[in-house]
Amino acid sequence: MGNVKRILVIFLTVFMIFFAASCRPARRPGEEQGQQGGNVKKPPIPDQISQGAKQEPRLKVYLTDTKEIKEMAFEEYLAGVLAGEMHNDWPEEALQAQAILARTFVMEFIQDKGGSKYEGAHVSTDIEEAQAWNAAQVNERIKKAVADTRGQVALYEGNYVKAWFHAHAGGQTATAKEGLAFKEAEPPYIQVVESPDSPEAPPEDANWTATFTKQEIVAALQKIGQKPGSFNSIEIVEKGPSGRATRLKIGNATIQAAGFRVALDSTRMKSTKLTGISVSGDKVVMKGTGYGHGVGMSQWGAYQMAKEGKSPEEILKHYFQGINIVKMW
Repeated sequence: MGNVKRILVIFLTVFMIFFAASCRPARRPGEEQGQQGGNVKKPPIPDQISQGAKQEPRLKVYLTDTKEIKEMAFEEYLAGVLAGEMHNDWPEEALQAQAILARTFVMEFIQDKGGSKYEGAHVSTDIEEAQAWNAAQVNERIKKAVADTRGQVALYEGNYVKAWFHAHAGGQTATAKEGLAFKEAEPPYIQVVESPDSPEAPPEDANWTATFTKQEIVAALQKIGQKPGSFNSIEIVEKGPSGRATRLKIGNATIQAAGFRVALDSTRMKSTKLTGISVSGDKVVMKGTGYGHGVGMSQWGAYQMAKEGKSPEEILKHYFQGINIVKMW
């Protein structure tokens, strides 16, 4: 009788497992299994570049150096972008995280804008429009990072995320409104998070000082339609959640710090995470921390997390809250 009971228990256990599995709802079209379970809705590949569901898209890329449009496979284009946006000798997990973001950027760019400002192209190598491009720096490590993440993009609630990134967060990332003066609703996946920016980052990016003339300040203000008049100080009148300056008062002008930084020179005024501004005679000295707008993924933060053994998914989910990484092709 003991053997019969054991057989009966085994039979009932197997039956219950089978019955529970058969009761799970089928996935709907356009969904795939998420990494933590549950179904993730996937957006369509933009019609302009689609070669069919789950097929690698093809892109018409305007090349700024030769002023021609070249058609190429999506992943071929992506390798040039990755080599332009991140050092090709960086840890593979950081390169993979950047590759996923770069791929997402293109998908969201084409879906949102329909294509490049250069007629007949889907995207360009013009960094002011899209992303950096450096085909000469593509090596085996770049190719491997692209291949290892083939077709992977970052989604939030079934939509491509705004794939923002920057060089160095100065220890803490910014909201989109704070770092970019983003005019739309604040994306829920962008939050202020601590960023473990690597101590190997250039010291002049972690903590920077820049000197400008008053004439340079006035010229930058004129670019954004402001006339400050004479001034002997620059005041931070408003800060965002991460402590970055969001509004500055310069003479008669009160302006958004993010736009002013771009107009002035974003390679010299490296961030709006300002630690000091002084005006003496004709000289304006600014001090600050970090390099870039501070929104999304910090590249030097990704570098450090990769060094600590974090996966590309862990890196991206630290900087983009509540996202899913899914494979489109």
